[in-house]
Formats: sequence, structure tokens, C-alpha cells
Amino acid sequence: MKTYKPTSKSRRQMTHVSYRDVITRISPEKSLTHGLRRSVGRNSQGRITMRHKGGGHKRLYREVDFLYNKKEIPAKIKSVEYDPNRSAFIGLAVYRDGEKRYVILPKSIKPGDSFLVSDKAELKPGNRLPLKNIPVGTFVYNIELKPRGGAKIGRGAGVFAQVVANAEGYTNIKMPSSEIRKINENAWASIGVVSNEEYHLQNFGKAGRSRWKGIRPTVRGTAMNPVDHPYGGGEGRQGRGTKRPKTMWGKITGGRKTRSPKKYSNVFIVSRRVKKGKK
Repeated sequence: MKTYKPTSKSRRQMTHVSYRDVITRISPEKSLTHGLRRSVGRNSQGRITMRHKGGGHKRLYREVDFLYNKKEIPAKIKSVEYDPNRSAFIGLAVYRDGEKRYVILPKSIKPGDSFLVSDKAELKPGNRLPLKNIPVGTFVYNIELKPRGGAKIGRGAGVFAQVVANAEGYTNIKMPSSEIRKINENAWASIGVVSNEEYHLQNFGKAGRSRWKGIRPTVRGTAMNPVDHPYGGGEGRQGRGTKRPKTMWGKITGGRKTRSPKKYSNVFIVSRRVKKGKK
């Protein structure tokens, strides 16, 4: 983690990952990139569904392989690279037949190391196997929810899940959220922990750095007008004034469960996540 001399108020607090010590290549592989127009919080109809997003630096999209459909062919990591579209480091994998693909890297892998996607692959970081072939207690990432569905779980920096049990055609996985979930034992996962584990320790230090990343300011509800938020209005500072916490649209928050009782995946959840502060 890189820190700075306190030459200003923001510099005193600012920290970030020292990418220079990790990255081995600056410019990406041109054949694996294309332009990207980000949705900046809008849905397909153009309506804002996620607030506080917009602006930020222009980004080139790297096509990362989440399917891993080249099996039984060893691949060697040629370079470790930065991806502005995700928190983990990515690596340029060159397969023995010459094909190049970007993959999310595990914590301990470095240029020159190799990995294999195979039923009989060795249990080492980066290798990919079906869940039924992975021993209990192993840390995994890039986990599929269904066979040949592509990696969906465990893709963020420093994240990992743990194999807890194998029984009756399913593998029990302990998620990063502490939820335990059943997944088809024929789904695939990669061995290890996702790279860039210091990412969550960063302190942006100043508002401008958030704007570079496309994060817009957040306004408190109590600072708004009554027309804009249930907490708005009043002379000077006011209390909440409502029985329980609400969103700006009046929906109750802060403790109410929002998961649908008929959600299709409820049957696969063995135990729900443990909330922070509770044991």
C-alpha cells in the first residue's frame, strides 16, 4: 500500500495500491479490447436506477474470459495488468496452441506461471476443476452457478469462497458474505484467492479522486427539501421525523428483509449470511 507525504489535507489521508510493484505491462493486448460506453447507473430505458454514478475517466474494455472453455490445454501467464473495469488484476494467458485470453489472476500467481483447466488438474492456485473434484476446505474463486454458465461468484479483489461439503449431487459453498449455498457439483471453480487483496484498504483522500472513478456526490436526505425526501425540510437541523428509516421513495430500510419469499434460488441456500456486528 502506497502512502504520501502530507503536502496537503487530502494527501495526508490518501493511500492506494502500489501498482508499479505488481503490473508488468502498461498497454493492453489490442486484439482483446474494445470501446465501452458505460451505463452510468441507467437501465435500458435510460432511467437512473443507481444514483451517484456518472462522469469519470474514459475506459477501454478488456475482454476477460469467464467461460474457460479451453480444457486440457495448458496456459502460461505472460503479463500482469491493470483493468479499470474491475478491482482484481488480470493476466494475459497464452495457451499452448497460441490463443491469447485475459483471465482474473489469483493472489500468488506471477508471469511465467501456468494453469490448467481440467478434471484432473493439480490443486494449485489458478487451476480450474469441477466442484466435485475439489476437497473440503479449499479456497476457490470464479465459481459457476450452473455447469457451462461461466464464472459468476468470487471475482472481486481479495475475495474467495470455501468448499464446505459435497453431498447428493451438490457442493456446499461458503460465500464471501458468509452465506452457505448449494451449487451443482458439475459446475467449475478456480483454486485460490483473487489478487489485489489490499484494494479495500484504499483511502481516496479527496473528492476529486472519486469523480475520476465515476462516483458522484451523495446528498443527505435531511439536507433536501420536503418534496425530494421524507427527511427533508425544517428550519435548522431536524430529526428523522418518521417512525422508521426510509429511502427517498418512502420504502422502509434498515432491517426489513427485501428478498422475495418465492425467489427461485431460495431452495439452494443452506444458511443465510451473518449480519455485521452479530455473531
